[in-house]
Amino acid sequence: MNMKASKRQKLESAGWRVSSSEEFLGLSNEEIAYIEIKLALSDELREMRIKKKLSQVEFAKLIESSQSRVAKMEAADNSVSIDLLVKSLLTLGVPRKRVARVMSA
Repeated sequence: MNMKASKRQKLESAGWRVSSSEEFLGLSNEEIAYIEIKLALSDELREMRIKKKLSQVEFAKLIESSQSRVAKMEAADNSVSIDLLVKSLLTLGVPRKRVARVMSA
């Protein structure tokens, strides 16, 4: 998310240092890419679940998990692996090529 230039100037003139979350956290390019992939897969999972008109509870039963786990998957929680997101998308019938496109976007 980009900050308005006027707000940035105001903060900097007040002595604040403005930077990106990546810079603040000291993330490497690989870590940034990993996070972006995970977020994209989580967004796709939520969109596809809704498109299939499944509740989180119904989807959880389909993947033999819990509603709270599905919520964590859709929020890209750090306890959720990319592997689980990919398997869940495939369970929803998302073609492998689409999963690959989501990961490469």
